[in-house]
Amino acid sequence: MEVRHITTEGFEEHPVENLKELLEREEGFVWVDIPCGDPDTARVLSEVFEFHPLAVRDSVERNRVARVHPYRDHVFIVLHAPELGSGGHVHYLELDQFISTRFLITVHGPINKAVDTAAAMRETNLVARRLEAGKIRPRSPFDLSYAIVSALSRHQEAFVEVLTQQVWQLEQRVTSGHMGDPEKFLDEMFRARHGLLAVRTMAALSIEAYGRMATFSRAVPAEVKPVLADMVDQFERVRSVADGEKEYLQGVIEFYRARAETKMTIAAERLAVIAVVTLPITALSSIYGMNIIVNANTHVAQLIVVLTVMVVMSTLLLIWAKRQGWL
Repeated sequence: MEVRHITTEGFEEHPVENLKELLEREEGFVWVDIPCGDPDTARVLSEVFEFHPLAVRDSVERNRVARVHPYRDHVFIVLHAPELGSGGHVHYLELDQFISTRFLITVHGPINKAVDTAAAMRETNLVARRLEAGKIRPRSPFDLSYAIVSALSRHQEAFVEVLTQQVWQLEQRVTSGHMGDPEKFLDEMFRARHGLLAVRTMAALSIEAYGRMATFSRAVPAEVKPVLADMVDQFERVRSVADGEKEYLQGVIEFYRARAETKMTIAAERLAVIAVVTLPITALSSIYGMNIIVNANTHVAQLIVVLTVMVVMSTLLLIWAKRQGWL
């Protein structure tokens, strides 16, 4: 748990024990970054900040959708960032925030064991480095939250960029006809589509959360409303880009299906031609076979005539199918 007291001049790091004293200072504000919710986290949030029990519970448990709740002097909001896992699975990296005019608490929700902790803390670590380098000077907790959430939306957009590269490669393979194993190729396409749907859902729910936050009049200062509108715009861009790529991928999938259906149709036509060509042979052999070839009493002359008729009929049918463009 990292505790920073931030002013316009810079910031200072403090132990957790100094939290109450830091919150009483008139100058600056406090930023507490918590890697993962646990019983100690719940104790600090309950005893030091006196947050609502439901908000404390939500900050230490997994939340599957973004949400926002207003309280008397602060706002609690849940967001998610995507992380690509094995087999095309998309991990939801949770970021919970308690935002007021005096503090910002960032809690990184329960993390899957398959995900590196550094990935879950990507945005807060990035902002912390920029803060240490003096590249940003947040004037309020809302400014600091804006920097963190902007980094999160940029990661969502970068995630779409990675999936877009996969979509382009799939499109090239479809148009060139080098798909390889059809089952594996379809699996790759649907994994890319799943990733686009996941990040699109994250962005859409974030839009709803920040749009609702903009309606809060008591916990959110009026001067913060333009910042919230910009956050909505950032997530709207991610959703729009994800929707565009999803539609493009759907076009690739339909093109692939059309090519597969065309190949199946051509194969069926060729099989039908083969059936037509072999039908006279089957008919003649079924009628004359047992009558012409009977052990030692084979009628050689009739056999030659029948075989000749079979060859001529098959040849004529092949020529006719060729002229019809079926071969």
